[in-house]
Amino acid sequence: MMEEKNNKQYKSGFAAIIGRPNVGKSTLMNKIIGQKIAITSNKPQTTRNRIQTVYTDDKGQIVFLDTPGLHKQKNKLSQYMVKAAKSTFSDADVILWLVEASDHIGGGDRAIAEELKDIKTPLVLVINKADTVKHDDMYGIIDTYKDLCDFNDIVPVSALKGDNIQELISVIFEYLPYGEPFYDDDTVTDQPVRQIAAELIREKALKCLSEEVPHGIAVTIEKMQDAGRIVNIDAEICCEKDSHKAIIIGKKGSMLKKIGSAARFEIEKLVEKQVNLKLWVRVKKDWRDSDMLLKNFGYREDEL
Repeated sequence: MMEEKNNKQYKSGFAAIIGRPNVGKSTLMNKIIGQKIAITSNKPQTTRNRIQTVYTDDKGQIVFLDTPGLHKQKNKLSQYMVKAAKSTFSDADVILWLVEASDHIGGGDRAIAEELKDIKTPLVLVINKADTVKHDDMYGIIDTYKDLCDFNDIVPVSALKGDNIQELISVIFEYLPYGEPFYDDDTVTDQPVRQIAAELIREKALKCLSEEVPHGIAVTIEKMQDAGRIVNIDAEICCEKDSHKAIIIGKKGSMLKKIGSAARFEIEKLVEKQVNLKLWVRVKKDWRDSDMLLKNFGYREDEL
């Protein structure tokens, strides 16, 4: 018997967002739920964990699984990221494969298609950055991709501008089972505030730092104390090299101040209070290949 809520048929299920690095997965998820949960950056491999966010309306509830981009595995961290992404294939009720609006299919997307060929889960191709091409050109892009996999639907969107997002939401609901919600109506994520705050600091570091540094940093919250009208946060930025530490700190601490100021602005919106943010930088050589340090930073394969 179908579950009902307020005398209406109600759907609830999981939608995994997959794709190559830097195609807009986190931007899409943030746009759908209406606030920033996953960090975004113009640098690839920004998302490292599988992030769970929740969209609820009168039709039902969609639990989104935003995943790291599927890419070549260069170290233990990247192995973890790819495993985190692939683990969503069996957990989801529908898979959203995000690609860019282009009439050329690259090797990365062909490799993803190979991973998906035996998947029985409904598959929706989401063509992002539709605002960057002419309307008539989109037909050619759809034609380029349509035979790559057995797609149940193809939906062009602009994650940045929000174009056609409501159509995508309607398509997702078509593939979700009937049932009661997994979370309360006002829930937007299962991520602890401390973890979101750490990711916001990492996002600002990604946007401020030179190309050689970002992939080798991690952020941990050492202390987060609500003192009434102000939240005190002590955070540590971990990097792999002494030279990177110098870059992160900057001349007379200028870069660290820039990162901290930008992060504090975002965290204050998150906690809706004034934030006193203190940042430190520590070198932990080759942490991305250390099982112990990866676990310390929250990258735990036993939780996938």
